[in-house]
Amino acid sequence: MVRPRKDRIVKVNPDVCYFKPRGIPMIDLDEVMLTVDEREAIRLADLLGLSHENAGKQMGVSRATFGRIIQHARKAVADALINGKAINIEGGHFRIVNEHRIFTCRACNQQWEEPFGTGRPKNCPSCSEKNIHRVSVKD
Repeated sequence: MVRPRKDRIVKVNPDVCYFKPRGIPMIDLDEVMLTVDEREAIRLADLLGLSHENAGKQMGVSRATFGRIIQHARKAVADALINGKAINIEGGHFRIVNEHRIFTCRACNQQWEEPFGTGRPKNCPSCSEKNIHRVSVKD
């Protein structure tokens, strides 16, 4: 039995979802599909320069899974660029998260934000106390 596919964490909702070569009517174009999570993989690896390990953590997947996502995404983009195809960005297994988590230290009452996907902090950045708790999430 195949394990169900887990949603990938996407932090930027794409405003632009279609690219096409200039000067070619839409009716004459073939298109390639790029999923929203594949676009996020390109953003993290190629635009921001994150390693596969760190980008996988940001998306909530393993390094190996991230590697497969980015490989498929790069192949689709290369096909579009080399063969003059349009790129349609839609679908995929993802959830959009534009959150920061807020933590409070119970010892010194220090509050701070941590971006989603970075894991739980080990201790307070102010006093190094380990007795911290998550207060809320905000956009």
